[in-house]
Amino acid sequence: MKTLLSVEAVHAHYGKSHVLQGVSLQVHEGELVTLLGRNGAGKTTTLKTIAGVMPPTQGQVRFDGATTSRLATHQVAQRGICLVPEHRGIFKLLTVEENLLLAQRKKSPWQLPDVYRIFPRLQERRSNGGGQLSGGEQQMLAIGRALMNAPRLLMLDEPVEGLAPVIVEEIVAQLKTIKAAGVTILLVEQNLEVCTQLADRHYIIEQGAVVHEATNAEFLADDAVKDRYLGVGLV
Repeated sequence: MKTLLSVEAVHAHYGKSHVLQGVSLQVHEGELVTLLGRNGAGKTTTLKTIAGVMPPTQGQVRFDGATTSRLATHQVAQRGICLVPEHRGIFKLLTVEENLLLAQRKKSPWQLPDVYRIFPRLQERRSNGGGQLSGGEQQMLAIGRALMNAPRLLMLDEPVEGLAPVIVEEIVAQLKTIKAAGVTILLVEQNLEVCTQLADRHYIIEQGAVVHEATNAEFLADDAVKDRYLGVGLV
């Protein structure tokens, strides 16, 4: 299996605060991999470092064999790395369709009809302003907009946080469809049930370093690891 993303002993700082302390992980083409950990462990910072928002102070990020950790954010995006942030970042004064078309790339395999097929709610709301959408609809719009940008690696930060269970189920089904279409996904998510429904592999990060790696089957079977690093048991 081809390695698409390789994060190699990456360190990152916010001022004097040493947030990432040697994070290493790999994502293979076509995989869905989760990055788990308690609040403040360094998950979002890892995504920001991969996306070029936060340059590493040590170590490197490699994407499709080339080093990207010294590139500007827009150059990283041009390679096909796309981050959907926790705050979603949609334009509330633009309509749903305007939000989507803003990110459109002519060469993207994902065009407007494809996004509407996966997210029928967006087609229903296409004339509504982004600010008129529910939280779940805004999340769907953020993911749909990312697809229009032709991602080779789609990174999602807490996509189902605070959403009603019925909407969570909908988004999980949509992510399964996106993965089945060949998009590689790196997911940060606190909802372990969602993670275990979707993931091929899991990494657990604690205090800025990866402390555990497991396949989905190994993770599901290991209650001690879940309890030790995440402080929760799967019901």
